[in-house]
Amino acid sequence: MKPVHRQDPALDNFRAIADAIATLFYPHAEVVLHDLRSQRVDYIANNISKREIGDDAALEDLLSKEVSERNIGPYEKLNWDGQKIRSVSSVLRDAQGAPLAVLCINLNISLFESAKAALDLFLSANKLIPQPDALFRDDWQERINTFLHNWLRQRQLGLNLLTREHKRELVEALYGEGAFRGKSAANYVANVLNMGRATVYKHLKEIKGEG
Repeated sequence: MKPVHRQDPALDNFRAIADAIATLFYPHAEVVLHDLRSQRVDYIANNISKREIGDDAALEDLLSKEVSERNIGPYEKLNWDGQKIRSVSSVLRDAQGAPLAVLCINLNISLFESAKAALDLFLSANKLIPQPDALFRDDWQERINTFLHNWLRQRQLGLNLLTREHKRELVEALYGEGAFRGKSAANYVANVLNMGRATVYKHLKEIKGEG
């Protein structure tokens, strides 16, 4: 018969932390608190490992003051149901620096791996073909998009953070690239840059020297 494990009030704060972490990452994370003095599992928040309070901790090697590690991991292990767990363990010490307990955070990553595999399959370029010339030979919108985002990347700017001066410079740069030869290009640029069409036409007139 397993001996009754008495929970030391000195570990109450660590139990609260275990609950907080398990709640934040619910239902994917389990947090296990091991009492190094009794070498027993002291507390389990969101039990996914089917261990029990009072189980043998088997962490005698961490009792020495010579142990320098504070955080161990992350490392991977297999759960009882075959799902993959990624874990990190923190050695908790008393005021004198002696190891007191170990807090283990066990994160079930199987769901995330399945999601990653699904995304990799969905985003795979294996079935993509080059853009058909018949459809894209005169695609002025894509040429504007490509130039615009290259321009932004070179200047480390975001589209939603452009100042009036940035937008004027961009209109000028697009004009220099011949972007406004498309019939509706000015309207498109105004919409993309969140500008009034009149402002775009005003900038174009200034560039052409008509203002």
